[in-house]
Amino acid sequence: MLLCKIMLNLPEDVTSLLQIKLAARYVQLREVDSMRAVARAHQNRNLAEFEQALKDYREELSTDPTIRTHLAALYDTLLEQNLLRIVEPYSVVDIDHVAQVVGQGRAQVEAKLSQMILDRILSGVLDQGRGCLIIFDPQEEDALYGDAIKTIVQVGKVVDSLYAKTLRIA
Repeated sequence: MLLCKIMLNLPEDVTSLLQIKLAARYVQLREVDSMRAVARAHQNRNLAEFEQALKDYREELSTDPTIRTHLAALYDTLLEQNLLRIVEPYSVVDIDHVAQVVGQGRAQVEAKLSQMILDRILSGVLDQGRGCLIIFDPQEEDALYGDAIKTIVQVGKVVDSLYAKTLRIA
């Protein structure tokens, strides 16, 4: 239940769930402490705190494959959020600077940025020659394409109705 709240981006609900009378006997368990630490790190959007929680509660968090899979997805989400927050004010930013601020290796940050570009989470290009990320302004979707498709569909209906009338006349 606690992991579900964390994965649904509701880490503040973990504390309220643990204050319920029915949960009082489970609050002191090490497994619950591990989820509380993960929720705190997620709420603070702090990768270092998240990694520390994974180290401190390695046995509780890494033995179950389901929890391990969800925590890996949560780690990727936290990394994406931190990268977006860091590169947002820039139009060109050095990858080494981003890696230093995030506290990750350059290769890992570069791989994640390229994945985010390919997934269209981030609009930009990695310039590996200069070692920087060039961020494009978000492009607004042009309504012309959709309107043209609607017009073509309507013209198709008109042609079909005219064809049906010519068949009746002939």
